[in-house]
Amino acid sequence: MAQDLKHSIKDKARQLGFILAGVTTPDSPPHYSTFENWLAQDRHGTMNYLGTETSRDRRADPKQILPECKSILVLATPYSPPLPLALSGADGRVGGVLPPHRDTAKTKQGEGEVRVASYAWGDDYHEVLPARMKELVQFIEEQIGSSIKNRCYTDTGPILERDLAQRAGIGWIGKNTCLINPKQGSYFLLSEILLDLALEPDLPFVTDHCGTCTRCITACPTDCILPDRTIDARRCISYLTIELKDDIPTDLRDKIGDWVFGCDVCQMVCPWNRFSGEGDPAFVDPSSSLRTPPHSLTDELLLTPQEFNQRFKRTPIKRAKRRGYLRNVAVALGNRGDMHALPVLNHALDDVEPMVREHAKWAIEEIRSRNIIKHP
Repeated sequence: MAQDLKHSIKDKARQLGFILAGVTTPDSPPHYSTFENWLAQDRHGTMNYLGTETSRDRRADPKQILPECKSILVLATPYSPPLPLALSGADGRVGGVLPPHRDTAKTKQGEGEVRVASYAWGDDYHEVLPARMKELVQFIEEQIGSSIKNRCYTDTGPILERDLAQRAGIGWIGKNTCLINPKQGSYFLLSEILLDLALEPDLPFVTDHCGTCTRCITACPTDCILPDRTIDARRCISYLTIELKDDIPTDLRDKIGDWVFGCDVCQMVCPWNRFSGEGDPAFVDPSSSLRTPPHSLTDELLLTPQEFNQRFKRTPIKRAKRRGYLRNVAVALGNRGDMHALPVLNHALDDVEPMVREHAKWAIEEIRSRNIIKHP
């Protein structure tokens, strides 16, 4: 009967869009010591919430979150891999922001071509997935005929979700720190439901299929991937363009390239992502605000606070806030080195946000420097 219930739960999960589902115990995650070492070396940057006593206690013991927890259901929802330029529209442009390319070496640099991490191309998963998990919990309660205590997370709670996912049999933690499934690649979002319900745990995913491959390590623009399968967040483009709320260190700005929100490079070069399929419709919504004007990267820098809030209210990009997003756009413009961007960057020198002004100033100096070198 218990096994039948578990199969029914997984079937329902697939109906709700979770392409992978596994069950594990609430025991301490196997790599918790790695997390502690990572914190001790300050590789979490300014994400101080990760190092609080409560955060560490709960990551070490999921029962600190839900004392009644008997099992943890780990789920994966796919988002679309980066698309080739030819598939993104007649001229390859979508609302001034292009999806990243599979082959970055062949990317033609032109006005408006700027990269946003693939998961951010649709609705914010923080708003989409909790409702699906709630529906799954309701299904479980209907099956057992009573309510159960639970906690639902999707990159929102103090748990080591990739560790739990590996122990639930969903995949292995790759050298780039992403969870990789041999049939689905790594383009998926993880969610977890802590349950006051005993379910038979799945077998852990114990094999490592990265082998001697180091493509992700070699491709990382900022050399942030470390040998122990962690990253130095202080150098990671995703951290620098999303989590960091201060100025981007000057020695890293030119390495960010044209990424304005997140980064997919270490996944784009991963051989296992040749198996990635289509993303969930919620994360490839054709009405996405990324597919509406402004129509160029320079126009992005002219967004007012009201326009930014309206345009990105349903997307993950709102997490960067206007000042962070425009900071990133200014850096991207500086890295492109296009003299035509100077007027809008000069306009940004009067922006209400000091951080935007600082990065616009850097971009202007960078463009002028690059063009002096090109045209002595």
